[in-house]
Amino acid sequence: NRSDLSPSSFILASIPGLEADHFWMAILLCSMYILAVTGNCAVLFIVKTEPSLHAPMYFFLCMLAAIDLALSTSTVPRVLSFYWFNTREISFGACLVQMFLIHTLSAIESTVLLAMAVDRYMAICHPLRHAAILTNAVTVKIGLVAMARGVLFFLPLPLLLLPLPFCSSRVLSHSFCLHQDVMNLACANTTPSVVYGLTAILLVMGLDAILICLSYILILKAVLRLASWKERLKVFSTCVAHICVVLAFYVPLIGLSMVHRFGKDLAPLVHITMGNIYILVPAVLNPIIYGVRTKQIQRRILNLIHIYND
Repeated sequence: NRSDLSPSSFILASIPGLEADHFWMAILLCSMYILAVTGNCAVLFIVKTEPSLHAPMYFFLCMLAAIDLALSTSTVPRVLSFYWFNTREISFGACLVQMFLIHTLSAIESTVLLAMAVDRYMAICHPLRHAAILTNAVTVKIGLVAMARGVLFFLPLPLLLLPLPFCSSRVLSHSFCLHQDVMNLACANTTPSVVYGLTAILLVMGLDAILICLSYILILKAVLRLASWKERLKVFSTCVAHICVVLAFYVPLIGLSMVHRFGKDLAPLVHITMGNIYILVPAVLNPIIYGVRTKQIQRRILNLIHIYND
């Protein structure tokens, strides 16, 4: 019986049998969110205030931090409201906006990760041309192209869902809105949404993943031409942080896609856990990875801690 629901709303998913544990789950999510916000804000502050970090690689890192802040902030507060105050209903309009932000920001992050891979390729394979080609102005233009690309490719997703009628069952599989999840609740032909959504994913995330792999194949070829293993390891170590960030982004993305494609019979806990991992884990890990791997950021953080303690 769904007569108590607005016809223009959805119900966020809960885990059957674990409603009593929502408070503690929210504590865990809130802790991760605070860590993500603190870490990414620290990266933005350090790069802004440290002149030696005013280089394309670190500007790309700032873009990642800003994207992660926007992505987690567009979802986690609403999830915490659900867990703490049991506000399960989300309006149709708010759901479409949240869905658009999640997919668009993910596309922008994928493009920035590709740009960072190209930056590593240029730095290793063409070091003499690197500074001349990847200037700060070019980096800004790449950021703008990444934003335009994400918006143009994923703006049609909510527009394709807008005119569709929806069935009486409006319970989502996650505690936030994703295109595949909302689309599956429609009581109409969703072929245009399915085809366009798959096409957008393949042309953005899929193509980016292929080009990132190609960049690293070329990097490996260049590294293996070096004389000694010590020199090879030293050069390739400059890519370790980026590789970890790429894995932190694509592994949850692929896992979530697999759950939606093949996991219809899986327990709700699996869907909700994969969704939360996709939203929060990259935002938490990215500043930690670059904080550990980048000596300038390490020194700046230690200086800030020392000043605070004094």
